[in-house]
Amino acid sequence: MNAMDQQYPTFRILLVDDEPAWLKSLSLTLRSCAGLTNISTCQDSREVMGLLAQGGIGLVLLDLTMPHLSGEELLKQVAEQYPETTTIVVSGLNQLETAVRCMKLGAFDYFIKTDDEDRIVGGVLRAVRMKEMQLDYLEMSSRLASGELQHPDAFAAIVTADRAMLNVFAYAEAVAKSPQPLMITGESGVGKELIAQAVHRLSGCRGKLVTVNVAGLDDTVFADTLFGHVRGAFTGADQLRRGMVEEAADGTLFLDEIGDLSIPSQVKLLRLLQEGEFFPLGCDQPRRLKARIIVATHQNLMEKESAGTFRRDLFYRLRTHQVHVPPLRERPGDITLLLDHFLREAAQALGRKKPTPPRELAQFLVMYSFPGNVRELKAMVYDAVSIHRDRMLSMESFLKAVGQSQPPVKESPSPSRQNPFAGFVDLPTFSDAAAFLVAEAMHRANGNQTMAARLLGISQPALNKRLKAMRPEPV
Repeated sequence: MNAMDQQYPTFRILLVDDEPAWLKSLSLTLRSCAGLTNISTCQDSREVMGLLAQGGIGLVLLDLTMPHLSGEELLKQVAEQYPETTTIVVSGLNQLETAVRCMKLGAFDYFIKTDDEDRIVGGVLRAVRMKEMQLDYLEMSSRLASGELQHPDAFAAIVTADRAMLNVFAYAEAVAKSPQPLMITGESGVGKELIAQAVHRLSGCRGKLVTVNVAGLDDTVFADTLFGHVRGAFTGADQLRRGMVEEAADGTLFLDEIGDLSIPSQVKLLRLLQEGEFFPLGCDQPRRLKARIIVATHQNLMEKESAGTFRRDLFYRLRTHQVHVPPLRERPGDITLLLDHFLREAAQALGRKKPTPPRELAQFLVMYSFPGNVRELKAMVYDAVSIHRDRMLSMESFLKAVGQSQPPVKESPSPSRQNPFAGFVDLPTFSDAAAFLVAEAMHRANGNQTMAARLLGISQPALNKRLKAMRPEPV
């Protein structure tokens, strides 16, 4: 289903049988029907344990009736010495007792040589996928336990020092080489595509990263975009068109805004993931999926699944690996880093000297919720730098941008809106009222005296003097 390297899967599949014709036939079937290319064969059962000792074999398919060392005896030895190796029995014996005995000895599955090809291929693919998930789990456990990135340079485009984001990086690195789908969730503007790019770089894929935004694509356009068409497939199809699945061969196909897919398109994507093959429009010959699938969405797919607008089977297929990118408001420590990064980047892009931001700007931005996340902050900085004139960066464009994004407050005709003390039975003293104002300003400014003084319309030294006067006398 995937081609992370030149051969798939990453581990070897060993076929063991004393009949060379059967070995050749099964090998060709697995290559042509399942895309399994990392296959070795062995005609002498006595050589199997030596081959396993060399390492790299993850799945063994063996016959039961063989000279020298029987399949059952070999099955016992593999289970005892290489329990991590998956075994499947493909025998000419159609006996229930034999099948049960093999399963008790540790066989993953049991097939008869006269079974349909599709059944045998399906069983082998199930074993391959199970083995891949086992390897993924071991890789993730090892990476996450160490807590260190082996390739931090892959995430260089993402500016952060936040622990939650670093955990996202560790998980993404751990699953980067997995052929299973990866789902990236998070609000718009948090950098989901940057995570997908990092995963692609870490995957070792020889192909390229192909990005498709599926929002707004109807069923026909979606199928044509992904699978392509042959000449004459429909009116106006004058020439062959390769779909994005083929463009991403040996690489990564990144489907953005996956939550907007229609139900018919969801069925097509599910079939692609389940069968590992697709049909270009107008073509009756299936083609193999040779790309890693990564999807992203800002929507809650679990809620959409409960509402019946997103298929449950597709949802669970896509979330084999899942990573959530936290919004900017949950990582306020990154705002200062991003502000400095975008100031430098904007100045360079506009051919200007990097401006000096006022000290209160970072604190002001930390107090803002950033519904547009990192993308919104970048837009703010670029706008401010583009109209910058003096040495010190002006706060005005930021104040304006934040003000425009806040919902308008309805003015009340009541006189209490003009005078907050109207209607009080007992008025506070000047001293008490001033203390309440100072406390509220400090709360809104998260303890920053410069910002609190700005809110109150007084100088920072004056505010500091009032704060000292409000402190209780030491006992």
